[in-house]
This record gives sequence, C-alpha cells and structure tokens, in this order.
Amino acid sequence: MSARIDEILAAARRHTDEVIKPEVAAWNTGTAWPRAASDKAAELGLTGLYAPEEWGGQGLPLSEGIRVYEELGKGDGAYAFALSMHNICTFAACGFGTDAFKEAWARDLTSGRKLANFALTEPQSGSDAANMHSRATINTDGTWTISGAKAWVSLAGEADIYFTVVKTSDQPGHKDMAMIAIPADAAGLSFGPRYETPSYSFLPLSEMYLDNVIVSEDNIILPPGKGLQGSLMAIDIARVSIASGCCGLMEAALDTALSYAKNRKMFGGVNLDLDGIQWMLGDVATDLEASRLLYRKAAEALGTPEGPLMAAHAKRFVPDCAVKAANTCTQVLGGMGLLQPYGLDRLSRLAQMLRIVDGTTEISRVVIGRALQKRARDLPDLPVPKGFGEA
Repeated sequence: MSARIDEILAAARRHTDEVIKPEVAAWNTGTAWPRAASDKAAELGLTGLYAPEEWGGQGLPLSEGIRVYEELGKGDGAYAFALSMHNICTFAACGFGTDAFKEAWARDLTSGRKLANFALTEPQSGSDAANMHSRATINTDGTWTISGAKAWVSLAGEADIYFTVVKTSDQPGHKDMAMIAIPADAAGLSFGPRYETPSYSFLPLSEMYLDNVIVSEDNIILPPGKGLQGSLMAIDIARVSIASGCCGLMEAALDTALSYAKNRKMFGGVNLDLDGIQWMLGDVATDLEASRLLYRKAAEALGTPEGPLMAAHAKRFVPDCAVKAANTCTQVLGGMGLLQPYGLDRLSRLAQMLRIVDGTTEISRVVIGRALQKRARDLPDLPVPKGFGEA
C-alpha cells in the first residue's frame, strides 16, 4: 500500500505543478469551475481515493488518501476542498449505497466522469444541523418526495449529484434523518444566485432548492435514523481533509516568503540573514510541522471513538496556523506581499475560508470543551488543603 500512496501523492504533486499553479489565476478571473482540470485529476486517480478497486477506486485508507489534499493545497485550497468533498461522497456511495445505486453511479464517480457534493447546512441552521427543515416523505410506490433548501452548497449547479441530508418526519431531533442522493437533473431541483467570494470565484457556491423532488428508493444512501451519524462522520473526514489542505497552503506561503527573502537586499545583506525574518519564518515552519503531525494523527483516528475529537483538534489548530502563516509571510514581503502576482493575498483569504467551512474554529472548541467536561467527570476530586476556607 505504501508504494500505491507514494504513486498517488506524486500524481497529485504533478497535477499541482502542471495544472493548478499555472492556471489558478485565470480560474479566479472567471466564475466557471475548471472541469478540464478536475478531469485531469480524475485521470490520475484523484477522484476515487477511498473507493474499492472493484468500483474503479484506489482503495486507499482514509489515513493515507487524505494526504493528497496537502499536495493539492500547495496549488489552491478551494480546489483541494472541492475534490475532498467529491471523494467523501464517492466513499459513501461505494460503502453504503444500494447495489442498484452503485451500479448506476459508482464507476462514474470514481472515474470523475461525474462529480458529487454534500448538502447538509440549511439557511436557518448553520452549524445546528438538528434544526433542519428539509423533509422527505415516502410515497406509495416506494419513491421519496423531497422539499426544502440547503445553503453553502459547493459545486452548485456543477456537480452531477448531491448527497443531501433531510428529515423524514416532523418529530424534533435527529433520529429520523436520512441521506439521499439527488441527481442534478431531477425535476424540482434548482439553485439560487451564486455567492460572491473573493479568492475562489471559480468554485460555485449557492443555495439549493428542492421543490417536490422525487427520487427512487435506490438513492437512499443512509436510511432514516442513520443520516446524522453518517453526516457527522463525513464532516470529520472533511475537517481532517481541510487541515491537510491547509498544510499545503502553509508550505506555499512559506516557500514564497523564502524565495523572496533570500534575494531581497537590505542593510548590507539579504532579508533572510536578519534574525527577525528567520524567527518569523521559523515559527511558520514549526507550525507547519506540528500541523502535519496533528492532521495525520487525526486521519488515523477516523472511524474510531477518538475520531471526532481528533478531527476537532485538527480543524481548530491547523487552519488557525494557516491564517497566521499567510499573514506572517505577507509581512515578510512588506509592501510586495500585497501584490497579486505573489499570491499571498489569495492564500490569506483561502486560509480564512478553510477556517470557517465544515465547522468553524469555535465549533471545534465546543467539541473539545465537551470532551474535557467528560474527562473531568472521570477524574478524582482534588483534596481541599487543611485549613483552607475555614473561618
């Protein structure tokens, strides 16, 4: 398996150097998803990372496949994010989809001929996934009718199918939630105006509207009662994938600063000879190494009881480091860091985006805080020192 992941990582590195880096500036002057680029990624096997080989995938464990986004993140974090979400959906399709669904969709998804995305968040709920209004009801012929709306849907209008989480009753809570795959050409499916985003305009984001959309029971990925649990697992994978992509972003920022500082003449030498510059970039390098260790440890924990907490640690720590790294490296370039050709302004905004999507830093702190409360309950009470508090 190690030889296979080395081959895939090398392919991702080539894709970054030959496709993403030369073209990303042009992508951001328009508003179209670079389908030709994602088609090239598919040819390299980057769209079926975790799917079984029998369905055309690479068969990589999550702990190894997630490293691909670090390589892609060196080119562009939003592009890496979109491919990570496609791979999560493909993983769900091959692992939990019905036989009929897999026959109809699995090979198209693993090959990248068709793209998938995940729709959980709703306009009124944000991170409060249990506050869901979208409803799916079963019909007498076994089909399902779905109505509602989703927000922050990436690859909106570009993906070929949307793995959508809905409630199947009016009962409060999450025990009736299901995940249903909705094809883009389903009658009643539409999208709102595209969100205006500053540094990833090529990634379409918008609301998705479901007006009495009817799908086959074959499209049930996770049945009622398992939708939220499966969604939380998908979010954990996404959080670690984002941390991986952030490491690529940090390396890109660091290399830009180093390339500039080694030649910028100042005070009889070059910037990189100055202790202050070395210390600034040294901190970025340390944060990068720590971030790599953390996201890879979190990736190994996915699917275990420790997975959600480790994913929260990675999502809390690594994007914060990426924001700091992008800002520090911009500072090293001084005024030149504000110029678009150096790309640090784009990296700064991408880092902030990655800090927010799939659970903000604050949501990660909530997850960590609850784990600490549970840990505290299991600890013995500290003895009160003799005489303390006595009148």
